[in-house]
Amino acid sequence: MKKTPLYDRHVALGAKIIDFGGWDMPVQYSNVIEEHHATRTKAGLFDICHMGEIEVKGPQAFELLQWVLSRNIEGQAIGQIKLSVMTNEKGGIIDDVTVYRLGEERYLIVTNAGTKDKDLSWIETQRKARGLARVEVLDNSDRTGKIDLQGPLSEEILQKLASDDLSSLHFYHAEDTRVMKIPALVSRSGYTGENGFEIYTENRRIGEIWDKLLAIGTGLGLKPVGLGARDTLRLEAGMMLYGNDMDETITPLEVVYGWVTNLEKDFVGSTALRKLKEMGLARKLVGFEMEDRGIARHGYKVFKDATEVGVVTSGTYTPTLQKAVGMAFVPVAASRPGTDIFIQIRDHQARARIVELPFYRRQK
Repeated sequence: MKKTPLYDRHVALGAKIIDFGGWDMPVQYSNVIEEHHATRTKAGLFDICHMGEIEVKGPQAFELLQWVLSRNIEGQAIGQIKLSVMTNEKGGIIDDVTVYRLGEERYLIVTNAGTKDKDLSWIETQRKARGLARVEVLDNSDRTGKIDLQGPLSEEILQKLASDDLSSLHFYHAEDTRVMKIPALVSRSGYTGENGFEIYTENRRIGEIWDKLLAIGTGLGLKPVGLGARDTLRLEAGMMLYGNDMDETITPLEVVYGWVTNLEKDFVGSTALRKLKEMGLARKLVGFEMEDRGIARHGYKVFKDATEVGVVTSGTYTPTLQKAVGMAFVPVAASRPGTDIFIQIRDHQARARIVELPFYRRQK
């Protein structure tokens, strides 16, 4: 099992540790609901050191990324972040990634933990196939530490340690700064639907920042947060989880990633996706709320008019909304908000209603 540089700190805090894709990770410290509410109302601190960081740099960095990414990154400013997907030749999602432009010829690709090696191999394969010799693809994951500070008080807490004025850092932008005088890359972004920051620094120094944030933030309501609340937070915000809501058999047009898929440019899988769009989609990922009692879980069957029509990809009870919600694939014809569906929960079918995503939006 792999361990992040913060593993011993999680154990010392009494966290429950689970296997998450080959990593020993904290699923909760106190309980999921308490950690969820802390993030929504005050602040939460997350260990994300298991995620992947791939640097792409050189004169042909843009050309390579423009080919492997669905998003058009032409015009992306230095310091700007863009969400994108990488697709295979059939248009299936290899991974959803965030793309940081760090310099004129330098980009950082942040990947999901379980897909990093696959992503790295895919980018390198495409580099070789296109004969791009003037670009380097570097795996910086093992030497990079990453923590996320999320919630309404995240800026107030981080500002006590940051050397630059964070109020000028726009959403989905990043800057090189210092946190506790430690060189760090800080972005205003996250996976919770709240205002917050992602903090990158050397693997060996991330623990110092973690400790200090907890020391100064605990009195303001900051809590360490495990994977359990991270999942309920992201689902409330309508954010997908790779391996649950999407994989290489699912295209970005069938989920909520059509907006990061630019079919006016050529990229790996663009031909297949144009054909799919022309033919019309058969299924669509939708959000739903339970109307009957019960919680729909990943893999549960979805019915419409007594006919099995789809499957639940994610589902939980949301502490903020105090209701059970989820995402599911259904036929396009049955995907309109307000449509009633039924979900097989153990030995009975429970009524649910399709709703617009996201389930939760923070107050500005």
